[in-house]
Amino acid sequence: MNKIGKKILVTGADGFIGSHLTELLVEQGCNVRAFVYYNSFNSWGWLDSFPERKIKRIEVFPGDIRDPHGVEKAMDGCDVVFHLAALIAIPFSYHSPDSYVETNIKGTLNVLQSARKLNVKKLIITSTSEVYGTARYVPIDEKHPTQGQSPYSATKIAADRLAESFYRSFGLPVVIARPFNTYGPRQSARAIIPTIITQLLAGVKEIRLGNLAPTRDFNYVKDVCRAFLEIAGSKKTIGEEINISSGIEISIEKLVRVLADKLNRRAKIIVEEKRKRPEDSEVERLLGSNKKIMALTDWRPQYDLDKGLDETISWFKKAENLKRYKTGMYNV
Repeated sequence: MNKIGKKILVTGADGFIGSHLTELLVEQGCNVRAFVYYNSFNSWGWLDSFPERKIKRIEVFPGDIRDPHGVEKAMDGCDVVFHLAALIAIPFSYHSPDSYVETNIKGTLNVLQSARKLNVKKLIITSTSEVYGTARYVPIDEKHPTQGQSPYSATKIAADRLAESFYRSFGLPVVIARPFNTYGPRQSARAIIPTIITQLLAGVKEIRLGNLAPTRDFNYVKDVCRAFLEIAGSKKTIGEEINISSGIEISIEKLVRVLADKLNRRAKIIVEEKRKRPEDSEVERLLGSNKKIMALTDWRPQYDLDKGLDETISWFKKAENLKRYKTGMYNV
C-alpha cells in the first residue's frame, strides 16, 4: 500500500533508475506523474518499454528540467518529488560542461524553487557517489569530504549544496539520496557493466575497456529504488544526506572475469586510452558505508552482486533488448 504521498512526481522517469523507480511506485499503488525529456520523436525513453497496463496508470509529462515554468507545472499538485533528471556520463562532461551546469545545477534549482513555492511535503534529490572522488578512507560515510574530479561530479556537488541551502534557509523538506554505482536492466552502455556484457554477448575476441584497477561499490537497481521509497517514507530523513551502498567493492578487472565466467565467454582485455579518464580525474576507489540508511530506515539490500548480475545478464540476453546497444562503438 502507498504510504508515501497522494501524488508523486518523478523527474528523469524516462531514464535508467527513473524508469525502475516509476515502475516500483506504480506497483506500490502510487499515483505517479512521470516527467520525461521532451523530444520531437515523442519518445518516453524506457517508459516506452512498459506494458500498456502500466503505462495507463502513469501520467506522462514531457518537458525540460532546464525550464522553470515546465518544472513548476509538472510539480503542481504533487506531495512528493523524486528528482532524478540529470546528465550523468562523465566523459561527455569533459567536452560539454556547460550542458551539465544547465541541467544538473540549474535544473535542480528549478526543482527546489518550485517545491518551495508549491509546498511540497518531501523532495528527494538524487546525488552520486562520484561527489566523494577517490576514497580518502573507507568505508565512505556521509561525512567524507567531496571532491570534483570531473565536471559531472562538480555539478552534482553544487546541486547537493543548493539542496542543503534550501533546507537550511527555507526549511524545505529535502533529502539528498546518494546511490553508489547502480546497475541493472536498461542501463546505458556508457556504464561499465553493460559495456562488458554487450561485448561478451557479441562474441568479440577482444573486449575493449578503460582503467581496470579502480574499485566500485555496485548496487542492483531494484535495491536502489527500494531505498528511495524507504527514504521518502521515513520522517527521520529530512535534511539528511544518505548513502545507498552495499558496503562491498570489486575491481573492474575482477568484474570482467566474473561476467566472463557467467557468460562462459573468453576474450582478451584491451585497454584503450580513449576509454580512460584523465589521471587526476579517475576515481580509484569507491566503497560506501550504509550504516546511516540502515539506522534511519528499514532498508536492507536484497541483492548481492551475484544475484543482481544474473538478472542483468538475463535481460541483456533477450534479443529485443540487446539490439538497442551499439556494441562495436565506444559509448561516451
